Amino acid sequence: MVRVRFAPSPTGFLHIGGARTALFNWMYAKAQGGQFILRIEDTDLARSKPEYLEEILDSMKWLGLTWDEFYKQSDRFEMYRKYADQLLSEGKAFKDGEAVILTVPQKSIKIYDLIRGEIVVDSKELKDQVLMKSDGSPTYSFACVIDDALMEISCVIRGEDHISNTPKQILIYEALGFKVPKFAHLPLILDPEGGRMSKRAGATAVTEYRTQGYLSQAIVNYLMLLGWSPGNNQEKVSMASALKTFSIKKINKAGAAFSLEKLQWLNSQYIKEMDTANLAEALAPLVAVKYPQAQCKAKDLEHMVQLYKGRMNTLLDFLDWTDFIFNDQVHFEDEVKAKHLSQDMRKEFALLADRLSAVVDFNVKTAEEVFRGAVAELGIEAGVLVHPVRVALTGKAVGPGLFDTMVLLGQERTIRRLREAFQ
Repeated sequence: MVRVRFAPSPTGFLHIGGARTALFNWMYAKAQGGQFILRIEDTDLARSKPEYLEEILDSMKWLGLTWDEFYKQSDRFEMYRKYADQLLSEGKAFKDGEAVILTVPQKSIKIYDLIRGEIVVDSKELKDQVLMKSDGSPTYSFACVIDDALMEISCVIRGEDHISNTPKQILIYEALGFKVPKFAHLPLILDPEGGRMSKRAGATAVTEYRTQGYLSQAIVNYLMLLGWSPGNNQEKVSMASALKTFSIKKINKAGAAFSLEKLQWLNSQYIKEMDTANLAEALAPLVAVKYPQAQCKAKDLEHMVQLYKGRMNTLLDFLDWTDFIFNDQVHFEDEVKAKHLSQDMRKEFALLADRLSAVVDFNVKTAEEVFRGAVAELGIEAGVLVHPVRVALTGKAVGPGLFDTMVLLGQERTIRRLREAFQ
């Protein structure tokens, strides 16, 4: 059976590169009908923090990367010591103080990488390998090899920055008499200029993308495209469809450039296709946090969401677009106000406000009828009034239909803002 693992260290949050490694492991397991193991590599007791572990587990669940088995290396220290003692008794390792060190034999080490093909390393390039540190804790490579062997990991899928560790680990497998697994080293994620990805260019924690209003489906979709393609120039790909064609051997060797613009576009596509009620439910807690004073019924929120979902790249965009609804005062951008409210239109606004105040049943249809009647009465083109009114009501030069906007705002506030626009 195919068995793969993702082995994060809880010395920091789950970043986008680690999330992609987890995803490709998970997809390989699911595509092959295998199992996906999550192993927490917390042998560095000083730097491992409970809050990092909690965030890693939460992010994995949010991304939908559920695991079949779960392990923590900190629970397995006695076992590592047992294997170190075995190598000492067999004369394959020696002690230096309290540390246990593997004697590296002179040989040619061959790695068959499913992505890169054969890699050959001469062990002369390697020095003797520390297995157990003087504080009694195992080194990364020693614990990693023992766990991968005992957990029957059939293929180790990890970033290409681990290529230098692989020959050292193969020597440990062989010293312990363990079967060596297959390896696949994923290309690095690069910034748009082809350099190593920095935080500015997108190397942030999964949690940050979540709080910035990205959907988990969009993140997963985008990550799978960083180094792999489903073919036919597809960009929006369902997981069910991806698993039918996914192959670890089809992952590119070259680094994949991260584009925040492309991620935003993908996110906008998922938002557009999301059920309005579900999207409103996802937005409700964000609205409550940003606008705690606002009282918003579920149906009213759904109405707003329906009007704005086509304009949203992230969930946070909704909060920006609709601030005029949740706040009592309109926030005007200087440039927008100067462009659309520089001409004194208090006479036109007063007439429109008077006519709207006489409406008994305030809805999109009656608002439009009154507006068109007012511009006819004033003897002006509708376009002369549309933009100034929109800006007066919302502070923005663009948005959904003006009459939809009026109804969202409500009759009383629409009239009040028209009357206060030129005070």
